[in-house]
Amino acid sequence: MMSDATDEERYPTLTEAGRRMLAFLREHPAAPQYRNHSGNRLLAAEVEIAGQYEQTIPVEPFAWQPGIEPAWLQSFIAETFRRVPYYRAQGPAPASLAALPTICRADLARDIVPFVPDDADVTRLLNFRTTGTTGHPLQVPSHPLVAARYLAYHKRALRRFGVELRHGAGQVGVMLLGFQQRCFTYVSVTPTMGESGLAKLNLHPDDWRDPADRSRYLDAMAPEVISGDPISFAELLRLPMTWRPRALLSVSMQLLPGLRRELEARFGCPVLDIYSMNEVGPVGVFDERHGGHVLLQPTLYVEILDAAGRAVPPGERGEVTVSGGFNTCLPLLRYRTGDFASLHAGEGEPVLRDLSGRAPVRYRRADGSWVNNIDVTHALQALPLAHFTVHQDADGALTLRLDAGGMPWQAQAAAAVVQLMGTVPLRVELLKEEGKVVQYTSSLQEAMG
Repeated sequence: MMSDATDEERYPTLTEAGRRMLAFLREHPAAPQYRNHSGNRLLAAEVEIAGQYEQTIPVEPFAWQPGIEPAWLQSFIAETFRRVPYYRAQGPAPASLAALPTICRADLARDIVPFVPDDADVTRLLNFRTTGTTGHPLQVPSHPLVAARYLAYHKRALRRFGVELRHGAGQVGVMLLGFQQRCFTYVSVTPTMGESGLAKLNLHPDDWRDPADRSRYLDAMAPEVISGDPISFAELLRLPMTWRPRALLSVSMQLLPGLRRELEARFGCPVLDIYSMNEVGPVGVFDERHGGHVLLQPTLYVEILDAAGRAVPPGERGEVTVSGGFNTCLPLLRYRTGDFASLHAGEGEPVLRDLSGRAPVRYRRADGSWVNNIDVTHALQALPLAHFTVHQDADGALTLRLDAGGMPWQAQAAAAVVQLMGTVPLRVELLKEEGKVVQYTSSLQEAMG
């Protein structure tokens, strides 16, 4: 993204302090090979707007609870029908949200252009590429100010755990970690935090002159927050890094409690499991005290729907479906996320419980009874597993696949599965795929029943 831009275009408000920070990130003796370029692209007026957003969003109250639509929703529907070609082609705006048909990722992947508002500034549009696990690669339209707003919702999540960000000029604010054979890596600065440093780096040894430089560099940068996914965090646990960030943010994949506890013990800080997607940004943060992911966006209305698009009874699981959000370049109405959970009233903010990606899958136990994939997750949650899949063949045999970091736990993982499933045939294999995978699958016809 933006690899052909100049530094002036990437960082329009860059000061001398910001230039020194970029040089510090790039030129440290232990620095990795940064393969790409990116930047905030915020104009001066937009830096001011983003800063105000970061002040208000962390404390903005929710105006809705499950099944009780907020007052702003009807005007949002009307505005979206007026400004967005896809919806305008459907005729007049309906009187209720429930009268709208749902949309899904495949609709956006087929042609994203009709979903972009007429008044979007196409000269400053950004495209975020995402592949996901649904077989529908997608380019999500965005804008520098939309991208900057992510920080406000992360601040809201951090505030729940008593963390207020402090790093500013001359300090590194955030390190974003990946652990892949090929990874988009870059350095940048955050204007609303005094041009504190931001870097996306790859922990894979191939991106470093010396694998030992990974710890040296992280210790030298001393980031206030480290963000990654369970795979990169599992690799981080293996490094002899001495720096202790104030928080870890896990995004993109499900974080099991066992791995979360190991990270908390090692780094002595809160580890936040954030449910986020490129289409709508940060949706919720897991809070054990509330038994699920507490929602983060007051202007994102959530429904839980069945396969026919009907709202399920309160507390029942169904597909997480969203309307609203902060991406002004992609207003969404009744967007089916492909994720499943139940929705509950919380203490101010609604809570998603038993959240999992993709449609629920059932597994047949040795005695012929069935368990849900959520039960499998619960069976494995005490182990520090970063990446795994479970598949059941048509004859009932199970295959548990663990990544390299999880293979030392294969005996305990197999025992946990056997305890849940009974004496079904079980084999444990190495999971070689990088990134998101379809975690729970089955060849049994009744598995989706």
